[in-house]
Amino acid sequence: MSLLRKCPSYDRLRRRNRGNNRTNSSYSDTERQIVVIEFMSLTVKEQITFQKRVQVIAVRYWETLSFVGMIFAGLLFATSMTPSLLPRSFTTQGLLSGFAAACGYACGVLVDWTWRFLQFRPLSVSVKRRARLIALASAGGLMIIVLWRATSWQNSIRGLMEMPPVASSYAFSTAFLAAVVGVVLITVGRGFVFCSVFVAQRLKKFVPDRLAYVLAACFVLICTVTVSNNLVARSLLNLMDASFAKLDRLTDKDVVQPVLWNQSGSDPSLIEWNTIGRRGKRFVAAGPTAKEISNFHQKECIQPLRIYVGLNSRPTMRQRAQLALEELKRTDAFQRSVLVVATPTGTGWIDPSAADTLEYMHAGDTAIVALQYSYLPSWLTITVDPERSTVAARLLFDEIYRHWKNLPKASRPKLYLHGLSLGALGSELSTDVLTIFEDPIDGALWSGPPFPSRQWELLTQIRNEGSPAWKPEIRDSRMVRFYGQSDDVWDDREWGPIRNIYLQYASDPMVFFSPDLLFEEPDWLQGERGPDVSPYLKWVPVVTCLQIAFDLPLATNVPLGYGHNYAPEDYIDAWVGVTNPSEFTEEKRRRLKDLFRDRRPASFLADGK
Repeated sequence: MSLLRKCPSYDRLRRRNRGNNRTNSSYSDTERQIVVIEFMSLTVKEQITFQKRVQVIAVRYWETLSFVGMIFAGLLFATSMTPSLLPRSFTTQGLLSGFAAACGYACGVLVDWTWRFLQFRPLSVSVKRRARLIALASAGGLMIIVLWRATSWQNSIRGLMEMPPVASSYAFSTAFLAAVVGVVLITVGRGFVFCSVFVAQRLKKFVPDRLAYVLAACFVLICTVTVSNNLVARSLLNLMDASFAKLDRLTDKDVVQPVLWNQSGSDPSLIEWNTIGRRGKRFVAAGPTAKEISNFHQKECIQPLRIYVGLNSRPTMRQRAQLALEELKRTDAFQRSVLVVATPTGTGWIDPSAADTLEYMHAGDTAIVALQYSYLPSWLTITVDPERSTVAARLLFDEIYRHWKNLPKASRPKLYLHGLSLGALGSELSTDVLTIFEDPIDGALWSGPPFPSRQWELLTQIRNEGSPAWKPEIRDSRMVRFYGQSDDVWDDREWGPIRNIYLQYASDPMVFFSPDLLFEEPDWLQGERGPDVSPYLKWVPVVTCLQIAFDLPLATNVPLGYGHNYAPEDYIDAWVGVTNPSEFTEEKRRRLKDLFRDRRPASFLADGK
């Protein structure tokens, strides 16, 4: 309406009609046509004016960009398109490449500022012009090569992981999204610089110019971090905490409360059903039945025991550990042949691929006990309270071990540890050297140990010379072994009294990420590579660290047997190595693998890690 009132004809007719008491509906056809023509003319002019304004803003924005920063941005964008450990969709790749371009731009600006700050002689106009032309030509050629190769790079990983290839339009969709993300992040960074300059102009009245800029940058940085932590980060954390807490109280539709007397959560159980978290309910209610196990072994088998204590089962962690011990006693778990103290992931999830295969293997003569310590995802639990899994695992183990070591050695069950991801981090620290010397346990299976694991890192560093970092050999391999995909782990080497196995895939970013990737080439990229790692993966400072960091949230978004998705077939080989079942023959091992392969969904994504 505001634009319509700018039409001279409409304004004259409106004043005339107002004086003659005429309504708008009394306009003649000619008068209406004149108004419409003038309105369309003004609309076109307004559009042209708007386009010119946008063009002016875009040109000014482009002219104020750092040329050195753009060179670095192009280089990091190009290298970020190369493959990493996991395949990426164009959305993830676009976000990664845009972030990498923004980081490259920041590095270039820092180099430019350092040059000026140190007052080096500026380049001449002719040298600058030639350098720009050479850089633009080189960047253009590099972009063409990168966009041409991007699809085949991604498909090189997808082929190794038996995934369908991406379309040929992958590279262009990625480039467009990366450009948008890069511009947004660079604009945010320029806003930070603007605020710093604004503050510095005020400080120049009191301190020298250079000191004013340093103080201003520090002040704005502190304010930004403070606001981000106290307002944005804390609000998001509280929101996620409330959301995951509510989700943990739910019960999946296909999960029914157990009825057997020796099942956790049943009416006779010491653990109330409603106090067990969502993941724990599925753990105790699911799993193979005695009938299914009997059909596999073709003999009468017993129902496996699963004991799970939720966060709401008792007020404190120690009381929950004591409750787990009492439930073990109630269910006669110490009469079983195998007892596994399992540490779940952050959400309280225990991998059914690990639990089910163990129970089948030992004909149901097993007991698995677990203690929930969080309902948040593992990556968030590490951020909020990285020691939580270790404390829970140690308290639970101490309670059980104290009772177990006083039982007759001839009749007590074999005692093992197990954990996946964050659970592996807590589980491997639940015992100490004194415990092993006093009365050693029988072994442990840790799958997908996360990168903060110190014990895993130490073992990898002291590996035998010549063994790859993704599958190290430790001395004579009598106490610790590393397993990967099932096609190359079956061996008959002699074991010592304690059998410890790390199950890990070379393509698991949760295992092989490290902040050191910023400026140091990792050992797992040197020499022989894992069977599921792309041959095109090359280490590039900063970029490789960003790539693997972006892989972390996607670690389970791959088929079973790759990334952070550990397959039942590999658990079977690992459990055989750890528990050494006496009646589990080679023929049964093959049949059990076939059984779980047949159960595998066509599209499987791990849940809850």
